[in-house]
Amino acid sequence: MKTRLILKPGQKGTKRLTEKYGDSLVCVRFRYDAELRQRIKTVELIVEKTAWNPPPPRYTTETLVPLRIEGYEKALQTKTKEAGGRWNPEKQLWFVKYGNIAGTQLEKHIHVDENDNTGESHLISFYLQVDACLYI
Repeated sequence: MKTRLILKPGQKGTKRLTEKYGDSLVCVRFRYDAELRQRIKTVELIVEKTAWNPPPPRYTTETLVPLRIEGYEKALQTKTKEAGGRWNPEKQLWFVKYGNIAGTQLEKHIHVDENDNTGESHLISFYLQVDACLYI
């Protein structure tokens, strides 16, 4: 099943749903199931709003962050060098200021040293999740 169209409230194709759900309507999606030969209209609704304080940023712009970039990823290595990154052969990681890579594809290669329940230190990948909606 594929989503082909996502509409904002008030756009053509959402008028009746906007009237029905009002400000609770976030978007309307049209999904297509080729196997069943059906078009499915779905809605995303706000069901609750509560106060929320976002956590502080994990890194400041001046924080040196470790990046795991494999040896075959030459283009990423070049971008890291251009961003001021330095290779640390002991740790087998690149280090660069977070402010130089924020919002770039290098950001998804950040590695964080975290402790698990056993107290052992492990280097794990930290991939930023991005939810994307195409609004037309």
